[in-house]
Amino acid sequence: MSSAGLSNARLARLHDVMASYVERGEVPGLVTLVSRRGETHVEALGMKALGGSDPVQRDTIFRIASMTKPITAAAAMILVEECKLRLDDSVDALLPELANRQVLRRLDGPLDDTEPAKRAITLRDLLTLRMGFGIVMAPPGTYPIQTAVDDLQLGQGFHQPSLPPGPDEWIRRLGTLPLIHQPGEKWLYHTGFDVLGLLIARASGQPFETFLQERIFEPLGMKDTAFSVPASKLDRLATSYTTNFETGALELYDAAKGGQWSRPPAFSSGGVGLVSTVDDYLAFARMMLSQGRHGGRRILSRPSVETMTVDHLTSAQKAVSGLISDNSGWGFGVAVVTRRDHVSAPVGSYGWAGVLGTSWRSDPSEDMVVILLTQASWTSLVPGRVSRDFGILAYQAIDD
Repeated sequence: MSSAGLSNARLARLHDVMASYVERGEVPGLVTLVSRRGETHVEALGMKALGGSDPVQRDTIFRIASMTKPITAAAAMILVEECKLRLDDSVDALLPELANRQVLRRLDGPLDDTEPAKRAITLRDLLTLRMGFGIVMAPPGTYPIQTAVDDLQLGQGFHQPSLPPGPDEWIRRLGTLPLIHQPGEKWLYHTGFDVLGLLIARASGQPFETFLQERIFEPLGMKDTAFSVPASKLDRLATSYTTNFETGALELYDAAKGGQWSRPPAFSSGGVGLVSTVDDYLAFARMMLSQGRHGGRRILSRPSVETMTVDHLTSAQKAVSGLISDNSGWGFGVAVVTRRDHVSAPVGSYGWAGVLGTSWRSDPSEDMVVILLTQASWTSLVPGRVSRDFGILAYQAIDD
């Protein structure tokens, strides 16, 4: 047993099971990290691309998809602490495009069958995904609002960095659509964090990506985290694949060289846009676990981290989510475990995952961070088997 209370034999079991996923071709390659009480175990397995000869390394860069959201939430809380944003203030002053909202009377109705919003959208609504607009968990084209979102290129499916327009045009287009629910009424995934990135830019007077770089990435030493990968680092970017829902086969989604993350996007998505490495994300996760402190520097206050990592949803607000289970809730940018029913989900632990194959959990009770990075997408609304098995394997390695 290590000094951090991790069993070497059980860490070897983690290795064997993860290696089996690579050997069967279910993922091209992956990086796993288990960090407990300051002791960190990292393994890189497989190749950066199917059939390739370039192995995944500890510093391989991955598209982290929705693991962008916790970082965006932290950025918003920095501005809350500076009183440049306030949780329960309307966003109308900075985002006039979203003022005077109309709301659909019914999801399957025409876009002009609306009623006035009962109140304005607030920062808290964005952070908790209760702004009244988001991804509808139904096949594309099921409802008129989905078709309208696609026609306006607002980025509701797999992220395509080259597709959405610049931020001002993006929010203008969003403002032409009605909300799906009244503000504060229901949890709807994703869109609130794209809006949040634009709100952060306008409140700070800087481009969103610049604010993240200066206030989070540089202080934490996250040197490889960004919205695109420069030419000098493209050889470290893994190729990304979607998983065919019917056959399970991996199909090319985004190549490294010449792919969509090889150049800066017009719109830096606060919901899904970032790339990162396992050590970069560990720095962010450890900052959160240290209640806002990194080394001798404070990024966030302890009260801010505590506010981010508790459940803010009622049962009624979760009811339509499709992503929040009955043993968890949603804080600011993270899912929070509220009732233990699994080996790998202690009460009070929190984190999130990315549809392209990434996942993260921080656990204050165990002083533990677990991160999995791969680039084979899920085949459903929940993380795939490799991610679920990794969570079990990380926690079964505890030996004290």
